[in-house]
Amino acid sequence: MAVISIGRMGLLSVVCVSLFFSSAFAVDRGNFKTCDQSAFCKRQRALKPGQSPYRALLETLELSDSRLTLQLINDNNKVHLLLELYRLQGNMTRVKINELKPLKPRFEVPDVLIAEPPTEPLSVLSKDDNGVVLSLGAESQRLIVSARPFRLDIMEGPEVLLSLNSRGLLAFEHLRLRKDTQAQPDGAEVKESVDGDQQQAEGEKDEDGERDKEEDGLWEETFKSHTDTKPNGPTSISLDFSLPGVEHVYGIPEHADNLKLKTTDGGDPYRLYNLDVFQYELYNPMALYGSIPVMLAHNTQRTMGIFWLNAAETWVDISSNTAGKTVFGKMLDFVQGSSETPQTDVRWISESGIIDVFIMLGPKPSDVFSQYASLTGTQSFPPLASLGYHQCRWNYNDQEDVKSVDQGFDQHDIPYDFIWLDIEHADGKRYFTWDPHKFAQPKEMLQGLMEKRRKMVAIVDPHIKVDSGYKIHNEITSKDFYVKNKDGRNYEGWCWPGNSGYPDFTNPEMRAWWASMFAYDQYEGSMENLFTWNDMNEPSVFNGPEVTMHKDALHGKWEHREIHNIYGLYVQRATAEGQIQRSGGVERAFVLTRAFFAGSQRYGAVWTGDNAAEWDHLKISIPMCLSLGLVGFSFCGADVGGFFKNPSTELLVRWYQTGAYQPFFRAHAHLDTTRREPWLFGPENTALMREAIRQRYALLPYWYQLFYQAHKTGMPVMRPLWVDYPKDTTTFTIDDEFLIGSDLLAHPVTEEGSRGVTAYLPGAGEVWYDVHTFQKHNGAQNLYIPVTLSSIPVFQRGGSIIPRKDRVRRSSACMENDPYTLYVALSPKKFAKGELYIDDGHSFNYDTKKELIHRSLTFANNALTSSNLCPDCNFSTSSWIEKVLILGASKPSKVVLKLDGKETPVEFEFDASMSVLTLRKPGMNAGADWTLLLQ
Repeated sequence: MAVISIGRMGLLSVVCVSLFFSSAFAVDRGNFKTCDQSAFCKRQRALKPGQSPYRALLETLELSDSRLTLQLINDNNKVHLLLELYRLQGNMTRVKINELKPLKPRFEVPDVLIAEPPTEPLSVLSKDDNGVVLSLGAESQRLIVSARPFRLDIMEGPEVLLSLNSRGLLAFEHLRLRKDTQAQPDGAEVKESVDGDQQQAEGEKDEDGERDKEEDGLWEETFKSHTDTKPNGPTSISLDFSLPGVEHVYGIPEHADNLKLKTTDGGDPYRLYNLDVFQYELYNPMALYGSIPVMLAHNTQRTMGIFWLNAAETWVDISSNTAGKTVFGKMLDFVQGSSETPQTDVRWISESGIIDVFIMLGPKPSDVFSQYASLTGTQSFPPLASLGYHQCRWNYNDQEDVKSVDQGFDQHDIPYDFIWLDIEHADGKRYFTWDPHKFAQPKEMLQGLMEKRRKMVAIVDPHIKVDSGYKIHNEITSKDFYVKNKDGRNYEGWCWPGNSGYPDFTNPEMRAWWASMFAYDQYEGSMENLFTWNDMNEPSVFNGPEVTMHKDALHGKWEHREIHNIYGLYVQRATAEGQIQRSGGVERAFVLTRAFFAGSQRYGAVWTGDNAAEWDHLKISIPMCLSLGLVGFSFCGADVGGFFKNPSTELLVRWYQTGAYQPFFRAHAHLDTTRREPWLFGPENTALMREAIRQRYALLPYWYQLFYQAHKTGMPVMRPLWVDYPKDTTTFTIDDEFLIGSDLLAHPVTEEGSRGVTAYLPGAGEVWYDVHTFQKHNGAQNLYIPVTLSSIPVFQRGGSIIPRKDRVRRSSACMENDPYTLYVALSPKKFAKGELYIDDGHSFNYDTKKELIHRSLTFANNALTSSNLCPDCNFSTSSWIEKVLILGASKPSKVVLKLDGKETPVEFEFDASMSVLTLRKPGMNAGADWTLLLQ
């Protein structure tokens, strides 16, 4: 939440903060830098493609079992760099470039990789004066190092898959001493510019008496009222990548933009710099709350990924030789026999650190997901309850308000699992505390929820009120755990409590202490059904530059500029570790974060921040979550209804219908909005919202199984169509519909007043079934679907089996032992398969004790069979199979259940008009081996 309110800050705080904030209810672009206002981005972007000054010194080549090292030299300034090349297991290549002999170590990002990636041997195939050719093993893949100018090409057979520095945009600003120009009376000291050309030293004046504009921002930079001192001088880095045959690139969240990334020619690059952006605009490359520097490239032949491991401010330029061509222009090229191969060029620019890039060579989308997961880990496996519905607003006023809202859900027969408390619940925004008047008996409140098998989330932000009477502040101060300013004093800035300190979460001792604060004897009033929300962890500093921390603040020996984008990850990590530790390592955590980085998926969920109650914000929630899923972070959602402003009833209903089919399903609203619990809009609309939420709960077994798969494999839960249909070019730009796993396709209604939507159903030769009517439709077609306000267009893929629990109760835990219904959607070849996953829903016992049920469900040759995928697992369930629906079936003469060596007839009904066979109460336990025979 980035909006100022007297209710949050108190009058004094508002007066202070208003000096730094625009009062307009839209993003104030003037608060945030463009590339031209970011000195290093402007310098680097001034470099144009051409001959690179860098040359590989082949005589320095050294090859060991695990890596190749080679020196590079910039022929303009004679600075030496060290190139390291690694062939990694799983079809990946790592490229590192650092100074050969830096004045002091340059920052390398820790704690993101789950381990040092295992390597495979590199071998030299050939070498001459022009370069060296290395074998990458499989599929005749080769890595070619060209010497003059330096360039890397990864090839497979005769095809270039990817090139580095082919456009000559490698640039590495080396560490240097600041020159004392006064000591050089005879003339200007020369210094290298970013591209190695000579220019005047800082402080020298040209013939007109003006400071050389080329030097602006090298050692000091001012934006608005803030000056960034740069004791290390210019340290930025840049590298270009060329992708022949590629027209579609994705990823690098977070941006409020389409799924397919646009070219940035003529505008700003995409920016990766975690920021608290007030009322963000849509369809532009501005930075938002989180940054994952991972880009995916896809065409009909291959999917690849680029992971740029750098936590400093980063800009990404994208250009394409097909950009701007109309469909007619492309057809004309084809008719005229144009030989130009489509190509996308990408350039990464970061303010500091080193070049450390992982090239993930696929070739399938699933390969790229597993490659990235092997580097940074998979999505944490969430507690089952967290996949249910969450009710939140800023703020539920007091315990009575919480009780009233909880009762409202029961009175209106609407399920929910979590109710949330925003910052007003704490005593004067002192986190880990409760307001002594409004929330005087937090355990009583939590116990009341527990009796209904429900849970609560309370916010704990990483800015700490500077108050000598506040235990948390005093302990952080006494342990010297605060971030420092450039002068070595505790860094302080304004946030919700007023004057605040910022714990240094990069310090493992600080993280361990923070985690210990979630223990039940430390976090007074907490219980096992209380979980946590980390907001404002970019970090947000209301009176800081760009509403964040000064770059010259210090985390130990490192400046904030080096670690900025990873700060939020550390906050969520420490919080999640605290939740796990409070249970003795038994219970899974649930932590929602706003800021994130590569690897944040290991620690919980994310949401898209402070959106607005507007139709375009509803639409953009789909590509924003799709982009996050592609780069490992599946547990994503948007504030249902929009955080700012008041939604129309139609928009609110449509948002519930959309949110019910996105991974994280939470309604949230701003303090100044009218109350919008789902029963406040008349009985008809209450029924529509209730139905959307109930559809979510019925599908919880499927959602849970998908998150288990994501946790094990890295496959995204909510995914673009092209992931499962990688050769279907129609899918490459679709971002108004999506797949949930491989087997459900959702096309939510996101247009105001819509009377119909057109959904693309992929898969030539496949069929899709409307999950509401069971109507069958052919794949590879655009299907027009008439809609009313009750419509949620969702389809099940023919050839799939989806388990549901159609007896919906007040919370997911209340449904634990309820029976399953299996929805078997037959392919044209009368085949289907699926899975059923069951565990206790909340502990790590599935992992530590193998306490789980994992079943394979298969329909083939008129038999539906359940078989065990984990024979050495041990878990039992009371749930049973109460119904089986087979879509696209023929009428059998009889149905027989084979179980424990016995055959029992099963009651059935057949709807000939829809070809739906319903098997009633077959009665077998969900964890048993069984077969249903259709005879």
